[in-house]
Amino acid sequence: MIVAHRGASGEAPENTIPAFNLAWKQGADAIEGDFHLTKDGHVVCIHDANTKKVAGKNLVVKDTTLAELKKLDVGIKKGAAFKGTSIPTIGEVFETIPAEKKIYIEIKCGLEIISPLLREVSKSQLKKEQVVFICFDAKIIGAVKMEAPYFKAYWLSNVKQNQDGSFTPSLEDSLATLRKVKADGMSSSSSAVNDKFITKLQMTGFEHHVWTVNEIKVAQWFADQGTQSVTTDFPGRIKGALKAKAPN
Repeated sequence: MIVAHRGASGEAPENTIPAFNLAWKQGADAIEGDFHLTKDGHVVCIHDANTKKVAGKNLVVKDTTLAELKKLDVGIKKGAAFKGTSIPTIGEVFETIPAEKKIYIEIKCGLEIISPLLREVSKSQLKKEQVVFICFDAKIIGAVKMEAPYFKAYWLSNVKQNQDGSFTPSLEDSLATLRKVKADGMSSSSSAVNDKFITKLQMTGFEHHVWTVNEIKVAQWFADQGTQSVTTDFPGRIKGALKAKAPN
């Protein structure tokens, strides 16, 4: 599966409706978005805890209302064609998702967002198979699985390889974390994991996913290892290349 990282963020403003729509147009199997909770309890799609990077104006999301956030232009930095693009709510993001396609919801704040998130999902027309939760904080993944065990949830981990060939976190520590929080799998950084790491992870019953891969050869390598999804800023490019190399 090809997952569009913050939408087709290599070509459109990240975490916006234009980026998600472009991802679907390019054939992405899923989109990935980052979500925070506003001052007045709305779930919005933005990566950072503040708006400085995307809008130039520095507002802290948790201290700002949805109405105030909606006034910001988060598209103009990517080009005049995107002028006037606003920060979307998760409901607006859900409305872009075609039948049978998926969304990877990355939780970027704390436990307080879980109940509002689950309410928004239940209000949508999405099937449970279309929704995946991801987070770097294993405690958040554990809380999601406790509240809504019928959704897939993956622990995000920035795996690094040490000079002696070992990994941080180690495979054993990773497996212990996954078991503790009842995660369905692990989504790792792309630069350090090797085939043995992936194979051992999968042999213990956990899925492997990877982020953020923009090089075709790297994406192909992960596909060859049986990695279940590759997250990329350029879904059209990666999807097309892997499809071209797939056996008939």
